[in-house]
Amino acid sequence: MTQMIFVNLPVTDLDRSIAFYTAIGAVNEPRFSDDTAAMMVLSDTISIMLLTHKRFADFTDRTIIDAHSQVQVLNCLSRESREAVDEIRQAAIAAGGTPDPTPVQEHGFMYGRSFADPDGHIWEVMWMDMAAAEEAMADTQTPEPV
Repeated sequence: MTQMIFVNLPVTDLDRSIAFYTAIGAVNEPRFSDDTAAMMVLSDTISIMLLTHKRFADFTDRTIIDAHSQVQVLNCLSRESREAVDEIRQAAIAAGGTPDPTPVQEHGFMYGRSFADPDGHIWEVMWMDMAAAEEAMADTQTPEPV
């Protein structure tokens, strides 16, 4: 089986969150969705599990943070081009997301923007020219002393 990731997010309004993630390209998987949770498929290997706070609490006894004022994790997605980074960010903003809660990344070989979903969960989106990144990294390597 191919290794997959399921990002579990506590949400305050399940329907609003489903609409938001649909707007940025995720597809609801009804076999794993009900009135307490929704599986949103982003790719063949990435799914987002949206869970009401009550349902999320079934998995942990830790406090659910307010992601508008605290952060536990920064999720990062790759895209195939700079334009695709901007497109998903614009779709997120149009769907009620907050633009650029983290600094814009502009390094020539790497470009990144971000958005927060309506519950404050931060998603960074990046594109990287791997050949140019490797070249840039090689230029910064200090040779070992002899």
